[in-house]
Amino acid sequence: MLTLIGKLYTRLLLGLAALAGSLIILGIALVVIDVSLRTLGYRPPGFTVAFVEYILLYFVLLSAPYLVREKGHVFTDMFIRRLGSRPRRILEKAIYLLCSIVALVFAVMGAQLFLESIEFGYVDERSVDIPYWALYVLFPLSFALIAIEFTRYLLGNDSMYQRDQPLDSV
Repeated sequence: MLTLIGKLYTRLLLGLAALAGSLIILGIALVVIDVSLRTLGYRPPGFTVAFVEYILLYFVLLSAPYLVREKGHVFTDMFIRRLGSRPRRILEKAIYLLCSIVALVFAVMGAQLFLESIEFGYVDERSVDIPYWALYVLFPLSFALIAIEFTRYLLGNDSMYQRDQPLDSV
């Protein structure tokens, strides 16, 4: 049963990352269409900038849990690599705990903002009106998944600071 849940969870992360990639392609297409129409002397759609801004937010939120899982996010480890084995492991666990807590706070606050924006009917007024809840809709899911990923590092034996392939030197 746990194996099935793990496989489904992994598929969820991969699906969200694939959706993020699809959104980036859509964003690029919108920008190309907008610029092409301007170049040809036509009036481009007024919603392009607003939609691309939301696409960029969604891209980050949808891909972040997968990037934490795959150690694909950016972080600085020059200090932690100089520590001995035991102090390094303790500091790593403290970092994972802090990241899990922060992600859970963002998930809860995002859920509250999402529900509040629905309750009061807030609208993001730009070239096109977008319901304000659209800004927060992915916060609870994404940050909850990020918290789960950091908790996996906290409770498991894997380390974000141990990579299969060496990093390029600066």
